[in-house]
Parts: sequence; C-alpha cells; structure tokens
Amino acid sequence: MKSHTIIPRIVAHDAQQLVEFIKLVFDATGDYSPERPAMITIGDSNIMISDAGIRNAMPAFLYVYVADADATYRRAIKAGARSIEEPVDTPYGDRRAMVEDRWGNTWQIATSAVGREPA
Repeated sequence: MKSHTIIPRIVAHDAQQLVEFIKLVFDATGDYSPERPAMITIGDSNIMISDAGIRNAMPAFLYVYVADADATYRRAIKAGARSIEEPVDTPYGDRRAMVEDRWGNTWQIATSAVGREPA
C-alpha cells in the first residue's frame, strides 16, 4: 500500500457497516478491524475508518473520482444513501452527483470529461 502524507479519517458509529458501504459503492478494498482503524483504498487513495468511542463521531465531505458517476450514484442510493444532487454535467467538465450516507458523510461522486482519470 502506497504511503500518503495526508489520509482522511472518518470516525463513525457502526464503522464496520460504513466500511461495507464504501466497499460496495466505490469498489473499495480493505477490511474492518475493531482493534485498529480500517485502511480502505478507493482507486489510488486511502481513507481510514474508525469506530466512535473515545473519539466522537466525525463525518467527512469527500470528492471521489470514479469511472462512471451515474452507476456509482445508483449503487449509493441502492445501498441506502440519500440523494442530495442527481448526476449533472458541471461547467468545469465533471459529471457529478452528491449523496449523504447514513453516517452523515457527504460524497461528491464525479467522472471527469476533461482528462482526469480515476485510478
């Protein structure tokens, strides 16, 4: 696993289910562990997921590039996310949608039409 200087971290109640949601929606890899933060990989990026307990739950707002924003958006909705914005073409070239998962995280899901390729 490639090391990064900054890794986003989400602290959530029922972190194991959040890990499963991320794996399902974003075709992510990694596994939940109650003993340590889960290191989840989406494309070429890592995100840590931890159980709330000694730390308060702390959601995130993340912009995620994917190969197909429409298909990823549909998977998120099917997995229980709430739609904030249906897929739309933006003036800056991304096709983007936005959802909120049941843990309070906001996910902007995008496919770039101007050369930004997902990993």
